[in-house]
Amino acid sequence: MKLKPMADNVLLRQHETAEASVGGIILATSNKEKPAIYEVVAVGPGTKDVTMTLTAGDKVVVSKFVGTDVTLDKVDYKFVKLDDVLALVTD
Repeated sequence: MKLKPMADNVLLRQHETAEASVGGIILATSNKEKPAIYEVVAVGPGTKDVTMTLTAGDKVVVSKFVGTDVTLDKVDYKFVKLDDVLALVTD
């Protein structure tokens, strides 16, 4: 099954980063707060008033409490409006 965003919606997946302690031990992620950095999976076509400026593969920052969470095939996704994206992460 695939998810395809409509209108000015953006489909995001949590950008996973493994954290290790100074000694090299991988830290558990269950007790720490999730970062607000997501990877763009798919972008809707936009509307006549909204031109989509993101593409699949972009990394973005979104507000903590926005969007709709969806789980499909044991993968967690988040749908947000383009206006809810705060920043594009670049190298």
